[in-house]
Amino acid sequence: MEKIASYCLTEPGSGSDAAALRTKADRDGEFYILNGSKAFISGAGVSDIYLTMVRTGEEGPAGISCLAIEKDTPGLSFGKPEEKLGWRSQPTGAVIFENARVPVENLVGAEGQGFKIAMAGLDGGRINIASCSLGTAQSALDHALEYMRQRKQFGRKLQEFQALQFKIADMATELEAARLMVRQAAAKVEAKTPDASRWSAMAKRFATDVGFDVVNQALQLHGGYGYLRDFPLERNLRDVRVHQILEGTNEIMRIIIARDLFD
Repeated sequence: MEKIASYCLTEPGSGSDAAALRTKADRDGEFYILNGSKAFISGAGVSDIYLTMVRTGEEGPAGISCLAIEKDTPGLSFGKPEEKLGWRSQPTGAVIFENARVPVENLVGAEGQGFKIAMAGLDGGRINIASCSLGTAQSALDHALEYMRQRKQFGRKLQEFQALQFKIADMATELEAARLMVRQAAAKVEAKTPDASRWSAMAKRFATDVGFDVVNQALQLHGGYGYLRDFPLERNLRDVRVHQILEGTNEIMRIIIARDLFD
């Protein structure tokens, strides 16, 4: 952990359609000359290394390669940090290449293997994001339980109202179901099973949707206090929302799942 790396796949014109990336790497002797940009890169301008997917060949996935690029590479620059709804403690920005010279020895794998490398990395990334949702939702649920033990309305503590008890029961049940799915997917990714990508997509889709719903319900249970920055729920909600977008949108997760089932 002496060096921190950023994963650079998304571009201004290619998000969900990752194979359409345009950042070009032209061979010049023992160097690649890079031109293009990456968008929404976590750690942009802060990380030491940028693991970047570039086009070295034909259109489509077969023409994509992967390069490990050091921060001080001439021609590499960064956009201003993005102002985001949530995840405000993490720097996010553009990574820009203007005739950047990168040694051929920095190639990861072989030319044309970049898309495969990128997709393999996303399986683990989806487990990561799903796990982030579990942790955020569990924290929100814990806060909701504590609040309901203390808060009174109509002369009774909130925990005594059956309608609210049912809501909490559903939140806890769905969160545990998501946790089990994430663990199963993680085991498959680690074992490199043939269905690992489908399971990571299912876990990511389910856990991030459940996570957002649990946090949203926890905020609702706090009433107006949940909307205040004195309480953690408003930040939980802002932070967990992006999980349904990161590492592939949940709409793309459904495509991955369906395609694998029909293959």
